[in-house]
Amino acid sequence: MSIAASLDPLVAVPARQAEAIPSPRPPARRARSGAGADRLFAWTARGAALLTLSLLVAIMASLLVGAWPAIRAFGPGFMTSAVWDPVQQQFGGLVMIYGTLMSSLVALLIAVPVSFGIALFLTELSPAWLKRPLGTAIELLAAIPSIVYGMWGLLVFAPILSAWVQQPMQRWLGEVPLLGALFSGPPVGIGILSAGIILAIMIIPFIASVMRDVFEVTPALLKESAYGLGATTWEVVWRVVLPYTRAGVIGGIMLGLGRALGETMAVTFVIGNMNQLQSLSLFEPANSITSALANEFAEAGPGLHQASLIYLGLVLFFITFVVLACSKLLLLRLARAEGAKS
Repeated sequence: MSIAASLDPLVAVPARQAEAIPSPRPPARRARSGAGADRLFAWTARGAALLTLSLLVAIMASLLVGAWPAIRAFGPGFMTSAVWDPVQQQFGGLVMIYGTLMSSLVALLIAVPVSFGIALFLTELSPAWLKRPLGTAIELLAAIPSIVYGMWGLLVFAPILSAWVQQPMQRWLGEVPLLGALFSGPPVGIGILSAGIILAIMIIPFIASVMRDVFEVTPALLKESAYGLGATTWEVVWRVVLPYTRAGVIGGIMLGLGRALGETMAVTFVIGNMNQLQSLSLFEPANSITSALANEFAEAGPGLHQASLIYLGLVLFFITFVVLACSKLLLLRLARAEGAKS
C-alpha cells in the first residue's frame, strides 16, 4: 500500500467532521434584545424632544392666559405707550422695552470686539505658558453672581463713570445738537450706559469662550497654507478662520445677547428703575423688562397691574424668539451665499 493511500482516510475524516460542524450564528435572544434597546433609546430621545417642545408651548400658553386681561384692555398699543401708572390702572411697556433693547445693544457693541480680541489673542498670539491661566481667568468671570456685578456697578463703577466719563462729556459735548442730547442727564452714573457696560462685562466670558473654542477647531493646514502664502495674522483670521467658524461665532454672539436680554439683578442695581422716558440720553435713568418684573411683581395685586407685568414677560419672550429666528435666517443666508460662490 502506498503512503498516499494510507494517509487518505486520515485526511477524509477531518474533512467530513468539518462539513458536519454548523456555521456559528449570533444568538437570537441577543439580537432581539439589541433591537429592543435601540427602540427604547429612540423613544427616549423622541420623548425628550417632545417634552422640551411641550414645555415651551406650556410656558407660552401660561403667559398668554396670564396676560390676557392686559392684552384685551390695551392691545398692541401696550408696546408703544410710555405711561405706567398703577394708581390710574394705565400701563404701557415702551420704557421697559426701550431700556431692555438699548442696554443689550450697548452691551453687544462693547462685548463683541473685546471678545473677538480675547479669542484672537488666545488662539493666535498668546505664548503657550499664558493661554491656560488667562483662559481660566476669563472663564471665572462667568462664575461671579449677577448680584455681585450689580453691587459693584452701583457702589464702585457708577461714581467712576459719573466723575470721569459723564461730566467731562457733558462739558465737551453739551452744546453739540445731537451728541449733547445723547449724553445729557443727571451726572450720577446710573442709566442705560452703565447697565450696558455691566452687561458687557458679564457676557464677555460667554462670547470669548465660544469664539476661542471655535477658532481652535480650524484645521491647522488651512492656517499654515495661508501663512505660507505670505498672509499676516489678521488676514489669516479674517479670510480663513472667520469664514470657517462663522456659524459658531454667530452662535456665541446670540448666546451673549440672550444672556443680556434676560439679566435681572445686575441691571436692577444700575439702570435707575425709572418708568418715564424723558429723553433718549444714554445717561438717563430708565428701566428694563426684567427689572420691572423683579421690582413690582411681588407687590402687584390681581388685575391689570399683574397682567401687564405678565404681558411684559410675554413681550420679552417674543423678543428672544425674534432674535433667535433672525440668527437662524442669517446663518441660512450665509450658507446659501457660500454655496452660490462655490
